[in-house]
Amino acid sequence: MCGIAGIIYKNRRGNVGRDMTAMLQAMKHRGPDSTGYALYGERSELLVMRFKLADPRDAADFSYPERLARSRREVESRLAKIGATVDRFDGESEYAYRATFRYEGELKPLADYVEDVPGIEVLSLGHSLEIVKDLGDANTVAAQYGLADFTGTHAIGHVRMATESDVDIAGAHPYWAYPFSDVAVVHNGQLTNYHQWRRRLERLGHRFQSECDSEIIAVYLAQRMADGVPLETAMKQSLDELDGVFTYLVVTEDALGVAKDEMAAKPLVLYEADDLVALASEEGAIREVLTEEIDTYDPYEREVLVWRR
Repeated sequence: MCGIAGIIYKNRRGNVGRDMTAMLQAMKHRGPDSTGYALYGERSELLVMRFKLADPRDAADFSYPERLARSRREVESRLAKIGATVDRFDGESEYAYRATFRYEGELKPLADYVEDVPGIEVLSLGHSLEIVKDLGDANTVAAQYGLADFTGTHAIGHVRMATESDVDIAGAHPYWAYPFSDVAVVHNGQLTNYHQWRRRLERLGHRFQSECDSEIIAVYLAQRMADGVPLETAMKQSLDELDGVFTYLVVTEDALGVAKDEMAAKPLVLYEADDLVALASEEGAIREVLTEEIDTYDPYEREVLVWRR
């Protein structure tokens, strides 16, 4: 089932946290297990890292509080050892943290070094991207992480019904395209050549934190772009190389894109105006953020669309 949504303000900033929450909450029936956001705020000279120390399902373990405190100290220590100068280190729950810091090196060694701490998962790393995901519906997650006042330029989101894996944060979307800065994906559907592409990408040195095929799409696109392929071209190539039935949304620092496979069986509705573009699995989600009467349409088979700010 699941539901995906995206929004981009073409020439302005908007209350993207509030708008994305309204869109995702309207699709709660499509995925009540977890909700996730990839939000783009104002670009900073500092790196922003969102990460979790553990999964909230582990809270019943008597050693949980001690393990969280130990892991938090170890992350701070490792950031210092690798040469990062921490600006802020904020806990948004007992297990979810947001750190901002200066760092001049490559992202892969940093992410790998932090994730070498048992239980740690880096959810996003970049100068404007922030991935927030947790268990529960959109209103619950937005309240927990204070997203009502998050202003920015564009975002994607996902509501998940766990059909093939556990109800946990690791299985929640969106996925950061490790180890590439400011790239994320949400997806509705299934890749049938998932294992083939996972092995190919692992041979290139990539790691995967989940068994979710959406993570494959994110890293696939980011690797193509790192090789010099423009985003739109990489997305078109994905339609030939990724098998299955799928619709996905991808975001970079300055763009929002959508791609549908050759069958176009997974629903997506699109609305475009002079100042914004909104997409969602259901039209009702778009109507949650627009007061005027609107006309929408469904992208065609094998259609790739990209909007830039």
